Amino acid sequence: MTKVSFDREPGSYRHWKLRVEPPIAWLELDVDEHGGLVEGYELKLNSYDLGVDIELYDAVQRLRFEHPEVGAVIITSAKDKVFCAGANIRMLAASSHEWKVNFCKFTNETRNGIEDATENSGQVYLAAVNGSCAGGGYEIALACEKILLVDDNSSTVALPEVPLLGVLPGTGGLTRVTDKRRVRKDRADVFATRPDGVKGRTAVEWRLVDELVPRQEFREVVAARARELARPRAEKGIELTPLTRTETEDEIRYPHVTAKLGKHSVEITVRGPRGDEWLLPMTRELDDLILRLRTNEPELGTWVFRTEGDPEAVLAHERRLLGAGDWLSKEVLHYYKRTLKRLDVTSRSLFALIEPGSCFAGLLLELALACDRQYLLDGPPIDDEDSEERASIMLTEANFGVFPMGNGLSRLESRFYGENDHLDWLKRERERPLGAAEAVELGLVTDAPDDIDWEDEIRLALEGRAALSPDALTGMEANHRFVGPETIETKIFGRLSAWQNWIFTRPNASGPDGALRRYGTGQQATFDRRRV
Repeated sequence: MTKVSFDREPGSYRHWKLRVEPPIAWLELDVDEHGGLVEGYELKLNSYDLGVDIELYDAVQRLRFEHPEVGAVIITSAKDKVFCAGANIRMLAASSHEWKVNFCKFTNETRNGIEDATENSGQVYLAAVNGSCAGGGYEIALACEKILLVDDNSSTVALPEVPLLGVLPGTGGLTRVTDKRRVRKDRADVFATRPDGVKGRTAVEWRLVDELVPRQEFREVVAARARELARPRAEKGIELTPLTRTETEDEIRYPHVTAKLGKHSVEITVRGPRGDEWLLPMTRELDDLILRLRTNEPELGTWVFRTEGDPEAVLAHERRLLGAGDWLSKEVLHYYKRTLKRLDVTSRSLFALIEPGSCFAGLLLELALACDRQYLLDGPPIDDEDSEERASIMLTEANFGVFPMGNGLSRLESRFYGENDHLDWLKRERERPLGAAEAVELGLVTDAPDDIDWEDEIRLALEGRAALSPDALTGMEANHRFVGPETIETKIFGRLSAWQNWIFTRPNASGPDGALRRYGTGQQATFDRRRV
């Protein structure tokens, strides 16, 4: 399998054109038909694959960090009379199951990032739909705050996956139509079963778009609306320079993060601060590593997290960021939040090993709390039994809502859902090291084996995990990680993990006579009519 790289910068884009004209920016989709990430399909009608979306993700990130002077971003098409035909069907039909699901997950995370930029960075996204807009194309528009549709009596918005492909709009389309745009459920039902979509005044009346604009004045009106939405910003951005990364057959190494690849698992070590600049480069490396492992190493089902460094240095860095109040500090914290969220929805078993010399404190403790299990070594380092050094963790302000999960709760609120007295107790224990006994008493770790049993206990835990069904584990972990209230995010990822995951494996969609396989052949799909 060809390894996928997520390294992009505007000069290398094949499918997007980024133009910055403060206080607005234009992101124009101009897909290279012959620029597919893998061979076997053409990206016609501005349809997209993972490579197109990697560029979009890079552009959204760069706008936040490199162009804070931009207050509104217009997403439109550079092609005449077509906005976007959505995910490329030939690509989906030919892809493995895990590729399809991982593709949908990444595109969802990118759409969520657009919404996060609108909510938290003062960069409001506006979709200028200047032609036919279907499936994933409409889902790009749905991620924007406003949708303007060209009024030319032919351009439509559509979610045709159910009638044409036998699958669901996999990038949160159904959820955003009802929960975000508040489309009435009977109208949503009609809309999602109409392959030809909805246009004109009906699209406005049903709340599928916000405004119709005549074609002859489309770009002028779009630019004017964007300027109305943009708030004045005078900040100067920073450059997101290329990552430093070295790869071998069994290791991926960055300056702050290292991954050692085993037979069934990956050992990931995050190193703490060694200078003033740390959280942003570390987060970029961790984000890149998560994406590479998810896409390129699907058989490595267990990720084991360790940290190395001085907890006090982590806390000093955290206090500096939380106390600064400037735009860049806020962006860095939001980026770390989004990367932790990406970890939350990753279908891998996540373990944290807390050993002497680790720095699971404050914002790095969030990394351990994102894991399914946490083990703390109660004793000296395994390789130095005479050492006085002991493992500990530390709670800070960062653990009580600075980095919310997709359900809107902190990881501690999710861990102790509805236990307000316990959360109050934890708040009183902030800013001091918590050793093995206290960490167990406070419920912050799964277990604390002593130094005699440590290696056997961890080995048995990892071997036991590797012996279980990966499918069952994915479902179990997705259920356990998100307690409490539902949000658009949890609905999107929950329904992706369950319904779309299941539908993708069914013969009605992916079988030899299924809708995905027969799309474009002139043959009708053959459906098994039994409801299950």
